[in-house]
Amino acid sequence: MTNPDKRRGRGGKTAASPAKNVALEHRIPVIESSSGAVDFINQHGADGVVGIVVAYGRIIREPLLSMIPLVNLHFSLLPRWRGAAPVERAILAGDTVTGSSIMQIEEGLDTGDVYDVESVDIDDNETVEELRSRLGVIGARQIIRMLRDGFPVPAPQSGEPVHAEKITPEELEVDWNKPAIDIVRTVRVGGAHTFFRGSRVKLHEVVLADDSGDVGCVLSTGGGVVVGAGAGAIRIVTVQPEGKRPMAARDWANGVRPSVGESFGAH
Repeated sequence: MTNPDKRRGRGGKTAASPAKNVALEHRIPVIESSSGAVDFINQHGADGVVGIVVAYGRIIREPLLSMIPLVNLHFSLLPRWRGAAPVERAILAGDTVTGSSIMQIEEGLDTGDVYDVESVDIDDNETVEELRSRLGVIGARQIIRMLRDGFPVPAPQSGEPVHAEKITPEELEVDWNKPAIDIVRTVRVGGAHTFFRGSRVKLHEVVLADDSGDVGCVLSTGGGVVVGAGAGAIRIVTVQPEGKRPMAARDWANGVRPSVGESFGAH
């Protein structure tokens, strides 16, 4: 069961989810609604069935919730980062460790008892996509192991819950008043952007720089563009100007020729 086809990519054409494409390739029936899943179970039965939920993005409700046992693969150390964006929130918060959790599904948002957890260190410069890919491999192995060997008795979640709200576009606009390390983390999440001479510029890769200066101002342009932050500075490595492909910051600088002291961030 996966979400219905929707518009994807620049062209806006309707396309299936990756899960649906793989299922169809392997001749696995595809259902696109909870009511469709209920009808399928009523028709075919559910003996020996376990529902594995991965990145579904919707809360599963009755009657489906009671028809088959459901377990969820969630990328955090529950109860920290319950919700829609656990990997993104872990990076933005500067967490050094996260994990892959297998839990029971119940009506609450990521509140079910936990079958298994594997902790994962977060590398200093790891992007969301890189970390999510690693967690996906670990989570798949957990699920396969438990489907083969059986699910253990789950344990209640322990600790203070922290909610991982969905990332908003406003959060991805670089705030140059923040410390440089926070700006690096925002870029690691993906989709970070700023403005230069009134044009939107996406930041694909940045690193901390051993400089300091006026907030949001160009400090130097040699070997990449160095920009001052609220504390410290960053070196922009890869940018994407509006309407263009990603490029090395030094190539972008050769074209637009930013001056030392010129500001980023002004719309």
